Amino acid sequence: MKAMEDLIDERESRLRDGQRVLKDQEWKSHEELKSRRADVDKLAASLREELSQFQAQVISYKELKSENAILKRDLNNIDVNLRKLELDRDQQRENQEQLTQRCTELAERYLKECEKWIGASLNANNFSNCKGRLLDVLERCRGIGFEIPPEKEAELIGELREDFEKAVRAAFEREEQSRIKAQIREEQLREKEVEKELKQLERERAAIQAALEKALAEAKDEHSAEIENLKARLKEAEERSQRAISQAQITKSGHVYVISNVGSFGDGVFKIGMTRRLEPLDRVKELGDASVPFPFDIHMMISCDDAPALENAIHRTLHKLRINKINLRKEFFRTEFDEIRRIVEENHGRVDYVADAEALEFRQSASMTDDDQEFIEGVYDKLEDDGNGTDEN
Repeated sequence: MKAMEDLIDERESRLRDGQRVLKDQEWKSHEELKSRRADVDKLAASLREELSQFQAQVISYKELKSENAILKRDLNNIDVNLRKLELDRDQQRENQEQLTQRCTELAERYLKECEKWIGASLNANNFSNCKGRLLDVLERCRGIGFEIPPEKEAELIGELREDFEKAVRAAFEREEQSRIKAQIREEQLREKEVEKELKQLERERAAIQAALEKALAEAKDEHSAEIENLKARLKEAEERSQRAISQAQITKSGHVYVISNVGSFGDGVFKIGMTRRLEPLDRVKELGDASVPFPFDIHMMISCDDAPALENAIHRTLHKLRINKINLRKEFFRTEFDEIRRIVEENHGRVDYVADAEALEFRQSASMTDDDQEFIEGVYDKLEDDGNGTDEN
């Protein structure tokens, strides 16, 4: 009986344990189910969100149809505008071709007119200036799209050089004619000077001859110091007369002068020229007339039998030192005086010279006080008031 009760207790105990296990499993299943339900709810919420987003992106057929119509209309407008742009492009190309042709014609006419103008203004003294103008015209033509090949540019410059050579030749011929006329005038002046000097020498010789004859008549064949002196003077006068005649007959003889004008041209500038006058200083005085503010200073006055040859030798040696490189008739050079002296000594021998220019009027003018200047102006004004002045320079 007791065994039966124990068995029943044991079974009841197992039953209670089974019930507890079942309860535990039921609780776990409930919790698991609850957790899965929460996951399902989250998934459902996510799906609803995605569905909402998807539905928001869905376009209806009506909207697509409307949008398609708009696109067709826009494409049609684009096609119309494109065709219009093509027409405008063709018209613009045609206008551009006409404009290019017109610009080319104008550029060709402009170039020809400038060629004529530059050619008409070209002379023996402005080749560099005219060449610069021509190059500027070519650059202007190229700037508007008118192409000028290098061969054409070289041809134009070559023509300009040829025209310049003709201009120089013509100017040289004119200057040569002027030089010949000036030489004729100078020789005529020289002949007058020689004639005047010969007359003076003849009067002096006649006076000495008369005095000698009178002294001989009074001395009655007796020699005296006065007679010997008169004979010597007569001989000297005859020799001077012969020298004057010989000087007039030698056409290449003359004087080569080296002069400067510090007040007008500055230091280191010398004029080297030639004159055939019997009084060469007159030529220097002429050069220092009213055309320059101060008179010239003489550094050398070289008397020689072949003055043109000596002048030419000096000019050729100093050719690159010319101040005016266009007009070679201008005889001004920028150099050192010792260089000129060396050239003269090589071609002529030693000569007397003055190295430093006195430039008296220039230096006095530079150092003159205002009071002295007013005094000198007053003197000139007074002379003009008295009628002794002149307005001509």
